[in-house]
Amino acid sequence: MSEKFSGGQSPIDFDHRYQGPLYNEDHRAWRTTLRKFIEAEIMPHVNEWDEAGEFPRGLYRKAAAVGLIGIGYPAEYGGTPVNDPMYSIVTAEEMARIGAGGINASLMVHGIGLPPVLAIGSDAMKARIAPQVLAGEKIHALAITEPSGGSDVANIRTRAVRRGDHYVVNGSKMFITAGVRADYYTVAVRTGGEGAGGISLLLLERDMKGFTRTPLKKQGWWASDTAALYFDDVEVPAENLIGAENQGFIGIMRNFNGERIGMAAGANAYARVCFEDALAWARERKTFGKRLADHQVIRHKFAEMARKIFATQAWLEQCVVRVKAGETPVADLSLLKVQATLTMEYCAREAMQIMGGAGYMRGCRVERIYREVRVNAIGGGSEEIMRDLAARQLGI
Repeated sequence: MSEKFSGGQSPIDFDHRYQGPLYNEDHRAWRTTLRKFIEAEIMPHVNEWDEAGEFPRGLYRKAAAVGLIGIGYPAEYGGTPVNDPMYSIVTAEEMARIGAGGINASLMVHGIGLPPVLAIGSDAMKARIAPQVLAGEKIHALAITEPSGGSDVANIRTRAVRRGDHYVVNGSKMFITAGVRADYYTVAVRTGGEGAGGISLLLLERDMKGFTRTPLKKQGWWASDTAALYFDDVEVPAENLIGAENQGFIGIMRNFNGERIGMAAGANAYARVCFEDALAWARERKTFGKRLADHQVIRHKFAEMARKIFATQAWLEQCVVRVKAGETPVADLSLLKVQATLTMEYCAREAMQIMGGAGYMRGCRVERIYREVRVNAIGGGSEEIMRDLAARQLGI
């Protein structure tokens, strides 16, 4: 049923709402290229991959060939350098049309694993790792979250002790995206004392002795492998230290603002998908002698969904302007992520309600998005952490 209503245009289609200097012909060209790739290589297989709990590894190479993996990365490593958050937003919006966040999360996992290496890693490490990842030949994950820590990054417990020309790593990580299939892992470890000042980053590789992974089953993101990682006296060469010892927290934090812009854009785009699929259904479904869309109670649902989407989009664009001007609006970006995920949650609920039993069936984009709301509200900084961070930034 659902894929019949998977691509309809509506008056709130992002393609036609962007105006002015934020959105130019280059952005439109990238949107067109990416949309063609998604429609040809991903959309026909979404249900199959979601049910299977994985997608073919070859998709990474295909995504790299079209420029998706390398967008925003240095040309010297095979990327396409663009210092413009609008590309991230366009990418997030088009990927949201898939309606299966697990594909997005695992296919684009290098977006959280590779940046710390490029930001603070050695030239030799960058030259060895980045070209393989950006070509889609290797997969690069980020391993920070721990069973006991969650969002409390400054208090991680996984320990790395320097012994000669190696670090010996012991501990575990939890809820790691692409944790089973990844080749490289940017891992946060404790090399010093308590708090943020004792954290370092190490590059671990999948075949290191004592490094094991266990797949995890979850509510949503089925097509993304998520894993628990275990380190039992894993010996990591000292040259795999990313940046300076006990300076890893900086490498972690530098990535968060960009990640939150992308997550906010994606969440609002998922809300748009819910709107569009529910609208297509409501225009065709007949109840009590007229279209479902002609009932006032249903029209008001669409009006409220649109109001929230428009407001979130306006805030998103305001943040883009500030970031392009060189600002780091941490409070706004934190609250924007909360706003976007709450909008996604509201629209997923209302779309499901409008579509009724049809929206509850597997294979429907709204059904997939509905069960993936919570991971968006938790990942990249939970709503609670985001509100508290914003409050501190605002001097409250």
